[in-house]
Amino acid sequence: MKQRFTLYRRSNGMFYCEDTHTRKQQSLKTKDENEAHTLLHCKNEAFRQPILNQQIALTYLSAADGDSTKRTWQDVMVLMAQSKKKSTLVRWQSAMKDSAFDLIRNVGLFETRPEQFFAVLKIGTVSTNVFLRRIQNFALDMNWLPRPVIPRRQWPAITFKEKRGITAEEHEAIFAGERDAEWRAVYELLWNIGGAQSDVAQLRAEDIDWSLQVISFERMKTGSVVQLHFGGHVAALMRSPPARGQLLPRIAAMKESDRAKAFMRRCRLVKVSGVSLHSYRYSWAERAKVCGYPERFAQQALGHGSKAVHRAYAKKAQMKLPSLEDYERKIIPLQPSPAPVHDIPLRATA
Repeated sequence: MKQRFTLYRRSNGMFYCEDTHTRKQQSLKTKDENEAHTLLHCKNEAFRQPILNQQIALTYLSAADGDSTKRTWQDVMVLMAQSKKKSTLVRWQSAMKDSAFDLIRNVGLFETRPEQFFAVLKIGTVSTNVFLRRIQNFALDMNWLPRPVIPRRQWPAITFKEKRGITAEEHEAIFAGERDAEWRAVYELLWNIGGAQSDVAQLRAEDIDWSLQVISFERMKTGSVVQLHFGGHVAALMRSPPARGQLLPRIAAMKESDRAKAFMRRCRLVKVSGVSLHSYRYSWAERAKVCGYPERFAQQALGHGSKAVHRAYAKKAQMKLPSLEDYERKIIPLQPSPAPVHDIPLRATA
């Protein structure tokens, strides 16, 4: 095995060693040649032993799994993509294109050092942190790693940007500035039913039960079934739906990213900032909490089974708690003033 450290002597008589990989030089703090050779031998042996142990381990592993010594992080990314579908697959493929992952794509799993992961996290984003954790956990679950590259407690904390819901005033400004009938319908549906933008855009006539006034659809992101009872406002909004097919055919044909860009342009025109189409879900959850809407109903309406998720959505809500006496007598109304009702036939022209 090639020696990792080499010996040389400077003009002042002091002996130094040099790392042949990193080119880092270090004084041995001696001018005695025999002592310098002894120290150099110790450094090489200290480095050789863990490397030798690793080579022995890889030899045993390759006998049981021929790919263990060849498998790279890119292989892990590709295999994980096979379990994704539809929009989740698109998001995964987009996340894996992150240039930060280029530092480890072709690095073998058993050759990976913690500092390499930290280098990826340093130049990456919050998304990089989230997906790198998933990649490492997948490799551990598949027994492709003997131990985590970065232990769970040593991962940098994930800090997301501040999120908030759209206010009634902002929604009214966005709606008033829009002249396209389908987009106006989208904004009103998002405001009133709290659906994700893709789910609302893909609503079909078959999803509506007019006799029970219920909208039922399967969430594209999670596959969970959402059933919503809609009131008179939404009924008036959809008073002229097609007999079958897409309610919003032109919006449904757009990519999710294109819908997001169109919304951002509308926000800039009406001077609304800090929100996205997804903010309508935060807004719906916040309004539900403020008016005392039962949490279990809000979970089902938002398509989430976890209380923690709904609380995260509604964390900005300021709830006014009435006294028990007043609540029992129903003297103090909790329901806030509703947003203005807009009557938009879905089949109207822009």
